[in-house]
Amino acid sequence: MLGVKRLYWFVLKSFVPLFCMTFCICLFIVLMQFLWRYIDDLVGKGLTIDVIGELFFYAALTMIPMALPLAILLASLMTFGNLGEHFELTAMKASGVSLIKVMRPLIVLMVAIGIGAFFFQNNVLPIAQTKMWTLLFSMRQKSPELEIPEGVFYDQIPGYNFFVDHKNRDNGTLYEVMIYDMSRGFDNAGIILADSGRLMMTEDKAHLFLKLWNGESFDNLKEAGQSMKNVPYRRESFRDKSILLNFDANFNRMDEEGMRNQYVGKNIAQLQATIDSVGERVDSLGADYSRMLVTSPRMGVKPFKETIDKKGRITTSPVPEVRPAKMPDVDSLLKGANSASRVNYISQALNKAKNVKQDYEFRSMVMKDELSVVRRHDIELQKKFTLSFACLIFFFIGAPLGAIIRKGGIGTPLVISVLLFIFYYIIDNTGYKMARDGRMAVWEGMWLSSAVLLPLGIFFTYKAVKDSAVFNKDAYMNFFRRLIGSNIARHLKVKELIIEEAEPATAIAMLDDLKLRAQEYLNANPRRPSYSAYWLKGYSRSGLRLLSIDLENTVAYIANSRSKLVINKLMDYPILRSLWFYHPTNYRWAAWTAMVIFPIGLTVYLFGLRQLSILRHEINTIISVSDQLQALLSQPDPEESPTSSLT
Repeated sequence: MLGVKRLYWFVLKSFVPLFCMTFCICLFIVLMQFLWRYIDDLVGKGLTIDVIGELFFYAALTMIPMALPLAILLASLMTFGNLGEHFELTAMKASGVSLIKVMRPLIVLMVAIGIGAFFFQNNVLPIAQTKMWTLLFSMRQKSPELEIPEGVFYDQIPGYNFFVDHKNRDNGTLYEVMIYDMSRGFDNAGIILADSGRLMMTEDKAHLFLKLWNGESFDNLKEAGQSMKNVPYRRESFRDKSILLNFDANFNRMDEEGMRNQYVGKNIAQLQATIDSVGERVDSLGADYSRMLVTSPRMGVKPFKETIDKKGRITTSPVPEVRPAKMPDVDSLLKGANSASRVNYISQALNKAKNVKQDYEFRSMVMKDELSVVRRHDIELQKKFTLSFACLIFFFIGAPLGAIIRKGGIGTPLVISVLLFIFYYIIDNTGYKMARDGRMAVWEGMWLSSAVLLPLGIFFTYKAVKDSAVFNKDAYMNFFRRLIGSNIARHLKVKELIIEEAEPATAIAMLDDLKLRAQEYLNANPRRPSYSAYWLKGYSRSGLRLLSIDLENTVAYIANSRSKLVINKLMDYPILRSLWFYHPTNYRWAAWTAMVIFPIGLTVYLFGLRQLSILRHEINTIISVSDQLQALLSQPDPEESPTSSLT
């Protein structure tokens, strides 16, 4: 028992430092992604280092759900890759310790991390998201740091556009100043020109004090002359002029209450309460809309009335239609009216139709917005659980995969981890967007990535426990070789020691039997089977195996010859292969299914005809080589036979 505990401690000591390192690296990477995404909202605002540090702290907490699964995947790959590369995992298995037993302490650790991730998602993350988004929105609304450039227009002061030709950086004096005053609207715009000026901030950082020298100002007085044909303006020349501009340079935090009421700032209980309340409102609106549609005479249906039966159920029944004694003839009304009246009637009808349409569109938008609120809250609710499950899945992918590839370090595991995580992120983001837009049920979209990766984790765990060669190139090559075939050359050499030499008469008799069996196989199988015959019957693979056994037995017997000519001629025999394309299936239902799926069935059929043609050529080669061998064996001394007998 003490040895087992030491083993557990050894595995934990191997995993935990790597996990801490990879978690910090992954968190730093996703934090840099956050920085590049929102850098435009942070640069040039004159924010203090403590405010930026606070934002990055809350952003780091918010990015933990993205960094944690990737860190677990990378750490488990590196840990078991190192154990496999240093043969420590092999020594454990040789001692009778299975892979599952080696993984047992880490499985317990992953369960603990999953439970912690759930409570983090439910209790910590809503607070961190609320504070992060509140800070970010406050930074977006903060005025930029005042720094007027030279030679270009500067529009960061609300209501004003500044142009400065050049400035003295020592004392802050501006030269050749042009100011467009748009604070009173475009129709009342003003222009100020000055030789020089100076711009200063007030002590409370709520206003800008502008001092100008030697200039002119032009003001548009359109409001004062609205009744006049020509718009008046005012021109003013000044030696010095002082202007106070509204410019709040302070950092003002927004109230967190508004963000706390959003879905990102709620825990499971609050999310469920919002879903229930909004869901009841949606059901009530839907019932009202459906009742209005059923009872509305505009929809072209008979009016209904609602009644309550003895069991308290609401039922609807058609109301007898009461028609006037004489229905008005619309055509006669239009014919009897003048042109202006007809236009008026049609305009009123169109206006009523448009009003009804707008009313229904508005109701539809209200219902769509309410359903969107329900979906967003439900998505956030599902996220509380998906992170914990994703941590377990990534561990059961990374640990067995590391044991299979047996590559430690950070190179190969990093490449595999990034590829798997990109695959997971694409599927997860696709499911999220489909759930958000209502194209898929929320639980289906949010659990889509887990459903896709779970079979992958089960597969890798099974292969690692069974010590299967998942990434063995030769195994896959042999599979495709059996599927589509590959010509294999036969190699024989003259034996230095022969215990029982081949008798020519026996060899000739065996060659006669081989030729007979080969010819029978050719006669039993058509040269070019039809589409249906190929799928339903094909070429007999059992008969081909018997022919192959007969061929190998004949070659094995005649190979006990001392004649080099005979041995060389034996190498002309092909090696028969039982390929899948000779007879794709023995099940008639599968054959009929393949025939019905015409594009796939026809493609396999055409490729199969090619393989059957090659097979017939190989069998004909067997017959031809057998004839030549019989001619060689029938000669007294095959070593001295003429060369022409080989052709």
